[in-house]
Amino acid sequence: MGEYDDWNRKIIDEFRANEGKVGGNFEGAPMVLLHHRGRKTGRENVTPTMYLPDEQNPDTIYVFASKAGAPSNPAWYYNLTTAGQAQIECGTETYTVTVGEVTGADRDRIYAEQARRYPGFGEYEKKTAGVRTIPVLALHRA
Repeated sequence: MGEYDDWNRKIIDEFRANEGKVGGNFEGAPMVLLHHRGRKTGRENVTPTMYLPDEQNPDTIYVFASKAGAPSNPAWYYNLTTAGQAQIECGTETYTVTVGEVTGADRDRIYAEQARRYPGFGEYEKKTAGVRTIPVLALHRA
């Protein structure tokens, strides 16, 4: 877990130093930092992830529990859905959001758009085919 934490820490530091922008594999991609409390540990966590802005509502963004195509959902997915709310850092702003899971045709449409913009998400979906459906969460500014 240490290597993963170090990798995330570097992204978080770069995000904060550059007003929400990072380079490397994520250069030009919209990034957000999810603040969530571990549902089992109670520990405060910050997780960087890509997002897709809602085209009609500027107060809603979508995040994808892809875990790079792993067979299980990331811990942050369970932390966010259990809590029902979180704080996020988006650009230079930090604010509270409510969390809702997107399902059915809406989920498929939103995920397909993310995969169209960022083909890696299509690869993640191929890896999880028959194992799990990658969850899509809507984060609404509270």
